[in-house]
Order: sequence, then structure tokens, then C-alpha cells
Amino acid sequence: MTRELQTPFLAADVIIELIDHPGRPIVLIERKNPPFGLAIPGGFVDRDKESVERAAVREALEETTLEVRLIALLGIYSDPARDNRLHSASAIYVGEAHGTPRAADDAKAVRIVLPDALPSPLAFDHDRVLADYLAFRATGRVAPLREISR
Repeated sequence: MTRELQTPFLAADVIIELIDHPGRPIVLIERKNPPFGLAIPGGFVDRDKESVERAAVREALEETTLEVRLIALLGIYSDPARDNRLHSASAIYVGEAHGTPRAADDAKAVRIVLPDALPSPLAFDHDRVLADYLAFRATGRVAPLREISR
């Protein structure tokens, strides 16, 4: 009997640091589509067309009009409850960009925020992601491995 392989949907998000702004603020988007709310820019990888890294850069450009240079992989976030639409796994990158973001594509608006003034709540599991990012920014260490529940 043949069993069809089913895996989570793969996404890529980028925490964009604006390196030419005082305090290196980050860019968040206000989502145009459900689930609504503020989120880290990103989206799904185009299957058979691009790498996860390429998807991260593309999604950042499409949603914020910024050309991003990836500097680190913060972590992989895959809790089945992270997205109420479907089971997804997201590679979260930290990236750098210059300039002023503009909302485009799936972003209704963009918000530039300083790390010490992050809004909450955020869409998906992005509150947890940004907590990990703040630790990365302070220590240079990527996200910790989460306890595996059985």
C-alpha cells in the first residue's frame, strides 16, 4: 500500500533590521489578509522554484520594498498551533536593509519599531519569535531548541 507523504507547509520570514536608522529598528507589517495583525514580513516558499533563503528575500521585498541581506538563521518554528489556518514550519532569518519600507503585496501597512518598544500581541507565534530575536540581539545566540513534547 502506498502512503502519500504529507508535511507542513514551509514558510520563510525575515526580521529586518534597518541599519541606517538610529537604534537599528525592525520592520513589522500589518497583514492585509487573515489572520490579521502585526507580523514579521514573510510567506510561503514557492515549491520547485526557490530555496528557503531566496523565498525570505523575495517575501521581504514584496511586502516591504526593501532589498534584504540575510545575516543569520534565528531558528525554525514549527509548533502545529502556530498558524490557525494550517500546519506550517517557518525558517526565521535576521536580515539587514537600508532605506524606508513601504507596504506592498500582502502588507496593508508597515511599522518601524525599536527593539525596546515591540508591540504585542502579534500574529502567529511572532511574540515568541521576537523574544528569541531580542536574546539573539543581546547575546548573538540563535533561538534555543524547544523541549520536545511527546
